[in-house]
Amino acid sequence: MRYIPHTENDIRAMLDRIGIAEVGDLFASIPEPLRLTAPLALPEALPESEMTVVMKDLARQNMSTDDCASFLGGGSYRHFTPSLVNHMILRGEFATCYTPYQPEVSQGTLQAVFEFQTFISLLTGMGIANASMYDGASALAEAVLMAHRVAGGNEVVISDAVNPEYRQVVATYLHGSDIKITSVPWQANGQSDLKAMQKKVTDDTCAVVVQSPNFFGVVEEYGGLGDFLKDRKTLLIATVAEPTSLGILKPPGERGADIVAGEGQGFGLPVSYGGPYVGFFSTHEKLLRQIPGRIVGETVDREGRRAFALTIKTREQDIRREKATSNICTNQGLCALAVTVWLSAMGKKGLRELALENVKRSDMLKKKLAGLKNFKLKFDAPTYNEFVLECPAPAEEVQDRLLQEGIIPGLPLGPYYPELANCLLLCTTELASEKDMDRLVTALALWE
Repeated sequence: MRYIPHTENDIRAMLDRIGIAEVGDLFASIPEPLRLTAPLALPEALPESEMTVVMKDLARQNMSTDDCASFLGGGSYRHFTPSLVNHMILRGEFATCYTPYQPEVSQGTLQAVFEFQTFISLLTGMGIANASMYDGASALAEAVLMAHRVAGGNEVVISDAVNPEYRQVVATYLHGSDIKITSVPWQANGQSDLKAMQKKVTDDTCAVVVQSPNFFGVVEEYGGLGDFLKDRKTLLIATVAEPTSLGILKPPGERGADIVAGEGQGFGLPVSYGGPYVGFFSTHEKLLRQIPGRIVGETVDREGRRAFALTIKTREQDIRREKATSNICTNQGLCALAVTVWLSAMGKKGLRELALENVKRSDMLKKKLAGLKNFKLKFDAPTYNEFVLECPAPAEEVQDRLLQEGIIPGLPLGPYYPELANCLLLCTTELASEKDMDRLVTALALWE
């Protein structure tokens, strides 16, 4: 769609209609010190033909994962997506209305969302799931807010092994509230210190948050934590950033979780520079009225045929704000549809085989790296498809050198954890070939 600007006459007519003198009056509520006092230092406009050349030149500076060996993860994961997914989500049946307010014209969309909810409930071992959320980070933040509504406490205990960006989003959501965040460190093996977590729990703690696999790829054994919290008002929130791990790991609901908030990007969505992604959210059926966002329910029409409709709408758009569970007023419909198609195509057996392949390739790279003298695995706890490699030099230095050879060696952890400044987080999905692994090992061997 081309951009067609308003003419001066258009602008004048609109200003006259709303009764103001100039465009600047629209920003009268913004304090003067926060407004621009001079135009932005932008270059002059270019003709479309010249701008196209400029943009292509900029695009050529990007390193494509199709042209290099990539071991990057840290919350976004490269998995193979069958062409079936795009063919299905682009069908006209799903291009009905902006959002499924009108069930009579949105049955295809509503049914797809209902199936998405069903998949998430099965994978997480919980009674209900919502129609999706913006991403895993916002889903976790909403989980904390829900725990506060249910339990009433003003403190949340979060493991430092939870994705740092997820923790930042939670802190942003809680800014201005009375809810305090208490952090708990990880142990030498990479797992969260669950005993320290238990000691931090007080009568004012509304939730405890763990991630499995955690940010280091380490699988958490938090079943005992669920048992500890069972007779308390404190809720256990489990977050999952790499959803394919649910193909082989025990569902969080069977490990004591009260709320499961995660990221579904690994189920058929591209990495795509970080979005758009799709968060998922599930919990016990008894907490139905507290769940944020949308829920699609199954019903029958007046002729007795199976039908679907939005239900339990406790959002600001539908009820008084003070009674709303959340201001989340939409869901990632297209992304949730892609996830549903992907999971339908994979099936239970296919998802398990994919998860096992991820573990197999991760173990393969670990064994290859074990032969290097100056590099070592940082943690020895079981991992899924990511692990931390300790380097003989700052991780950024190792990264910069390998980038010149067309290898993305992983994510430097220093910006998130200063104590791990010489560590890289490496990820191997089913797309990591043995040839690429050998390239990485050969390049790292030059440090010795």
